[in-house]
Amino acid sequence: MALVSPRFSKLELSEINECLEAGTTEAVLKWVESTFGSNAAQISSFGLEDQALFYIYWTVTKDARLITLDTLRLPTETYSLFDQTKLRYGVDVEFYYPKLNSVAKMVNKHGNNLFYKGRANRELCCGVRKIEPLGRALSDLDAWITGLRRDQGMDRGSINIVEWDTAHNNYKVNPLANWTFKQVRDFIDANEIPYNELHNKGYPSLGCAPCTRAIEPGEEIRAGRWWWETDSNAKECGIHLIKPAKR
Repeated sequence: MALVSPRFSKLELSEINECLEAGTTEAVLKWVESTFGSNAAQISSFGLEDQALFYIYWTVTKDARLITLDTLRLPTETYSLFDQTKLRYGVDVEFYYPKLNSVAKMVNKHGNNLFYKGRANRELCCGVRKIEPLGRALSDLDAWITGLRRDQGMDRGSINIVEWDTAHNNYKVNPLANWTFKQVRDFIDANEIPYNELHNKGYPSLGCAPCTRAIEPGEEIRAGRWWWETDSNAKECGIHLIKPAKR
């Protein structure tokens, strides 16, 4: 990937974040629209946050782009939500899939459920099914919009609303950074936004079907992701790992 210089200096980006932090989510997305236009898109896993966020993004611009990564191992309920969302907004969801030859090579060598055999195997699977397709999805974007929130913990607790993404040479925008899980849920209910029915069955965070379980009362929101792994600070597939900026 060719290196691209950020369009904003560190000082400018700090000022942008200071302004947007004090504004509304709609203001953040209007800034995205006026700054990047069709060269920005929301990357969605179709979780509660993403559904709330796209409702606002679509309200700001009917030309809002919606991209998702279909790992080919998602829950049936997630595929149903794809269809519901397309009908609700009339949006052409842009799907990115893993390269089938890479999936076949991985499965032939490590098995279909390799992720249960150690973190290295799980990260390999995420790399094939998520990271590589994400790279293709972001290759022609100047900015990508996510549903990350600070209250999700781990490195997410320190995210800014707008960040320079060194891994993909573009900007990463987190309009819901200062929202809480309760705010997201209340917003979904108040606006009758379609959401994954698994959220009503104890799944606050969703990923691939074999890698996600319902959580017990009192458990952290992401406890159901890769629940067999013991490091609670490593509940990431690699899409949202934060790397220090290189300027």
